[in-house]
Amino acid sequence: MFETMLYGLTIGAVLYLFSIGLSLTFGTMHIINFSHALVYTLGVYFFIGFRDVLSLGFLPAMLIAVVVMLPVAWAIERFVIRRLYGERLDYAIIATYALLLIGTDIIKIAWGPLPQSINVPLQASIQIAGVNISVYRIVIVICAIVIFLGLREFFRKTVVGQIVIAALEDDEGVRCLGIDTSKYFSMVFVMGSALAIVGGILYAPISTAEPYMGIHILLLAFSVVIVGGMGSLTGTFYASFALGMLMALVGRFWAGGANASVFLTMALVIIYRHTIQPRLRMR
Repeated sequence: MFETMLYGLTIGAVLYLFSIGLSLTFGTMHIINFSHALVYTLGVYFFIGFRDVLSLGFLPAMLIAVVVMLPVAWAIERFVIRRLYGERLDYAIIATYALLLIGTDIIKIAWGPLPQSINVPLQASIQIAGVNISVYRIVIVICAIVIFLGLREFFRKTVVGQIVIAALEDDEGVRCLGIDTSKYFSMVFVMGSALAIVGGILYAPISTAEPYMGIHILLLAFSVVIVGGMGSLTGTFYASFALGMLMALVGRFWAGGANASVFLTMALVIIYRHTIQPRLRMR
């Protein structure tokens, strides 16, 4: 049971690192960004390339992969996402989904379609109640918690963070103050992309790297964003870990129902918010 719970926390940590960028992007820009999955996947493959070609260790290869991917994330925001501000949601869906499919095919051409395994950098384990618990999984969970606390302080105590939070509440009002919110949104977009890359690289040794890995986690991440609340830092954090634990517990008894449990939860939340909650307010 301890192992199942740790697996759920690990999934939750990765979901959080991936989902926070989606949540902030939709909350600030009102854009459904499918290309977030491309950045996630491409970052992992760059990590594999730097690790193999330059014979680097895990942390140096991850750092270089994140740095190299930052201009890519900026270019996506600058030349694709920014042109979709104020447009209908379906335009953003079509454009970013097309970008995701094109990028996935490029990955298949460059690295091949077959999955690639990555060795776990920390092989150590600790024993709890007679069960061996992977130290690496614990590290992933701790990283997600530290990043959450750091982001919370960043948005609370920095000028950039406060502008973004204000724009989440009233973008037009912030623009009326003469503040160009687009450059701050761009910073948030790049930061969210970097966190997704870190999450993908940390999770790759547990699973495998394959061209469609971003697409697989994307649907789960949208569920996290909806359950936790679009643009909500705290809501996304708690929803990620709650749904990660739900997947682990359901998967323990019914492997095929792990993902379905997440989508069912999302559906119930939508029904509650759009039917039950309004009726309760009217009373």
